Amino acid sequence: MSNIIDKIEKAQVKQNIPTFAVGDTVKVHTKIVEGDSERVQIFSGIVIARKHHSIRETFTVRRVSFGHGVEKIFPINSPRIDKIEIERKGEVRRAKLYYLRSKIGKSARVKDKKLRVVSEAAAAPAAV
Repeated sequence: MSNIIDKIEKAQVKQNIPTFAVGDTVKVHTKIVEGDSERVQIFSGIVIARKHHSIRETFTVRRVSFGHGVEKIFPINSPRIDKIEIERKGEVRRAKLYYLRSKIGKSARVKDKKLRVVSEAAAAPAAV
């Protein structure tokens, strides 16, 4: 029984998901159906949580719109998600950023991750 479920889940898992983490600012392109037509709508914000694994994995994106906090929970493997773009990488020390709900203004920001560049002299072993 479990073997059959694993095969079905493996067939439905998306392969083109970018690597993103909690604290990153992302743009989620979702397909919206209005009557007979279909369009793509973008929801951008900070990823404040990732939950579960495999086919059941979800992530929560938060943004402030007209002074009110708006959060949406997206299943990563949903066919309604067209693509996920990463705008900025954030540097955080927690797995869930629920504390951002009570912050406003500058205190609600997340630091940008600084990319470490290793110089060639430091990387090469010293010749004796």
